[in-house]
Amino acid sequence: MIPRIDQHNPDFPSTRRALRSPNGLLAIGGDLSLSRLLRAYERGIFPWYQDPQPVLWWSPDPRTVLFPDELKISRSLRKAMRNSEYRVSADRDFRQVLAGCAAPRKKDTGSWITTAMRNAYTELHRAGYAHSVEVWNQDGDLVGGLYGVALGQVFFGESMFSKESNASKMALAATLRILAEKGYRMIDCQVRSEHLVSLGARDIPRLDFEKYLAQTVGMNRPTPRWSLEIAARELP
Repeated sequence: MIPRIDQHNPDFPSTRRALRSPNGLLAIGGDLSLSRLLRAYERGIFPWYQDPQPVLWWSPDPRTVLFPDELKISRSLRKAMRNSEYRVSADRDFRQVLAGCAAPRKKDTGSWITTAMRNAYTELHRAGYAHSVEVWNQDGDLVGGLYGVALGQVFFGESMFSKESNASKMALAATLRILAEKGYRMIDCQVRSEHLVSLGARDIPRLDFEKYLAQTVGMNRPTPRWSLEIAARELP
C-alpha cells in the first residue's frame, strides 16, 4: 500500500518504505507548494508524474550522483566546445529552459513537466532555490540548457534538453564549473541512465546520499541568481 499525503498525513513517510521498483516510489498525493518541495528535497525526495496522475513522490535506491571532479568530457566534446560559436549563460531565462525541457521528445507520449510543475519550479526560482543554465547560438536562439534545485552543497538536477548536438552537455559542463566555484560537492542525477554514466555519474546507496544531505541541511538558504556569461569555447 503506497502511503497517501493529505490533510490527515501531511508529511512524508520514511524513505525506507519506498518501493524498490520502479525507481523508489514513496508516496502519492499532496501538492507542489514551495514549503513541501523544500521539505522533500531536504530528504532526497522528488516529484515525478504525468497528468492526469496525482503527484507521485520518489526516493530511489541506489541514487545516481555526479561529483564535480568526476565529470568526463570526451575528446569530441572538448573539440566541439573549442570550435563552437555558442554562448553560455546562467539564470538568464529560466522559463524558456523549462519550456525546452517540457517540449515533446522522440517516442514520448507526454511530458512529466506538467503545467503545475512548471509553475512550482518557477516559484522555486523566484525564491532563489532553482537555477538554469542556457546555451545560445549566434542568432540568440536557445539551443540547449538544464535546470535544477540548489540546496546545501547539493544541486538536484531536474532536466536538460538539446536542440543542437552537444548543447546539453555544454550546459552540464558550465553547471559543474559554477558548482565548483560556489563550493557545491555533488549533483543529484536521481536515476541511472547510460547517458549520465558516460558523463561520469555513478550510483551510491540511498543511505549514504541521505547522510550527506543531513550534514548540509543547515545550509539550505536561498542563493543569489547565478552569474555566468561566457563563450562555450572557454569551457574546456
